[in-house]
Amino acid sequence: MLKFYFSLILLVFFISGNAQNKYPRNYFSNPLKIPIILSGTFGELRSNHFHSGIDIKTQGKEGIPIYAPADGYVSRIKVQQYGFGKALYITHPNGYTTVYAHLKRFEPSIQRYVKSIQYKKEKYSTGNLFLKSDKFPVKKGQLIGYTGDTGSSGGPHLHYEIRNTQTEHIINPMHFGLTAKDDKTPTVQKLMAYPLSDDARINNSALESVISFKNNGNGDYVAEKITASGTIGFGISVFDRLNGALNKNGIYSLEMKVNGQRVYYHDVETFSFAESKYINLLIDYKHYKKYKNRVQRTHKVKANRLNLYEDLVNNGEVHIEDGANYNIEIIAKDFKHNTSKVRIPVRGTASNLVFKEKDTTNYKIIATNFNKFHQKNVTVAFPKNTFYKDCFIDFKVENGTAKVHDPTIPLDKRYTLTFETSFLTEDQKQHVYIANVTNPRYPRYTSTKKKIDKVYTTTKLLGSYALRFDTEKPTIQLYNFSNNQWISKNKTLKVKISDKETGIKNYRATIDGEWILMEYNHKKRILTYDFNDKKLVGSKHIFKLVVSDNVGNTETVSATFFRKVN
Repeated sequence: MLKFYFSLILLVFFISGNAQNKYPRNYFSNPLKIPIILSGTFGELRSNHFHSGIDIKTQGKEGIPIYAPADGYVSRIKVQQYGFGKALYITHPNGYTTVYAHLKRFEPSIQRYVKSIQYKKEKYSTGNLFLKSDKFPVKKGQLIGYTGDTGSSGGPHLHYEIRNTQTEHIINPMHFGLTAKDDKTPTVQKLMAYPLSDDARINNSALESVISFKNNGNGDYVAEKITASGTIGFGISVFDRLNGALNKNGIYSLEMKVNGQRVYYHDVETFSFAESKYINLLIDYKHYKKYKNRVQRTHKVKANRLNLYEDLVNNGEVHIEDGANYNIEIIAKDFKHNTSKVRIPVRGTASNLVFKEKDTTNYKIIATNFNKFHQKNVTVAFPKNTFYKDCFIDFKVENGTAKVHDPTIPLDKRYTLTFETSFLTEDQKQHVYIANVTNPRYPRYTSTKKKIDKVYTTTKLLGSYALRFDTEKPTIQLYNFSNNQWISKNKTLKVKISDKETGIKNYRATIDGEWILMEYNHKKRILTYDFNDKKLVGSKHIFKLVVSDNVGNTETVSATFFRKVN
């Protein structure tokens, strides 16, 4: 019997140890030889997705060396204008892949390889370059690149990820020991309560309600007492700050208890890219689109396929009985277990409000069906399961503007919006495009395709759209040189380009008739050519640049420059 109990103790210890050591904590070193200060945490709530890595601050500058955190090999490289910009992937023998994004440049041998591909394709974007293990093997501590601000980066930093090599699931790098100092409790910004059943009421209202609360300090919050009936849910807007930075980062876990029993829990240990879009069902999407504030629901809606949840009881929905008292506690934690708790007292009280008003229009969406509507010269077509649930939407065409509801309903798929253009002149057809005019002061170009007497776009955004015309060419300005100038001391050749209406679609640059690689910084609108790329023959050279916008307006600039022959 003693032997049995000893074995049981060992088993419990083994299971507990495995839970704590699910990921190797000392395998990967810091890829940067500077202190870890984060501007973004894993699983942070972003536009239409969860943040898939951590953003490491680089002291406000580019060019900090990045070192391989463990042995492995460069398995993938990708260069693109937006997104990750210049990105590099290292596969490690322990079953994980590390990812480095927004780089300024790669390690010299990798940089030469990438440029050879770009010159061969005569394109800046490389697409995915998948490499064999013997192409660029790396040892722990080996230089692999330099930090930058390329792609859709909001400033210099290193975006760093750890993925399961087989499944491509992304895992919070903090589980591998790469953590930043954090002794601050999360900050609660807003509390919401939601009627979820037809008979539900909150403070005798059938509408969602903002709940007032008091901050007692040290992560202790107490909300005002509310009355409720029927089935209700809650939501919270909360952020976390780490030491050494003012960024409003995401929390690690969110929990809700009702009278001491856990009914809701989720954390951001890991997720897949395929499920990231369901963030729009985790948050109160309508509230976010109206107020730019992300409120996380502490109840799971029907169509939500996120795998983040644990210990759900009735999907986190709370059924309120008349005359009963409830103590609701919402608990937000960061990765270091700094905790904030919000206590919400609820009293079950029958409501005298007879009915709950429902939204109805002439256009009913059956989510599982193909839905198509037409008015005047505009057609909208929604594929099956574009919407997450059945609903009514507004659709009308007035003064040339098509209103396809308000942008307050999240969509799972793109729908097609088509404008007939038979009434336009041939010149107008040449320059027409579809613009999102939901904010009429700032119309935005929407990717537009053309057919005979039709233009159409596919989008996941509801809102207002109209036809617009772009007749202006892009502008080109020589930036660090001028025509007929000697530029022997220049290391680079720079040109500034812009297009104020539909944006730059493509550009092509040559020197003496041969294609050259010009890297486009779309934030500064500057194209840059590195003279180290090619050895020029002779001292006199002709630079030519052709730039087109998204409706085909094209501008061309030629300039002569002189360089000393090496």
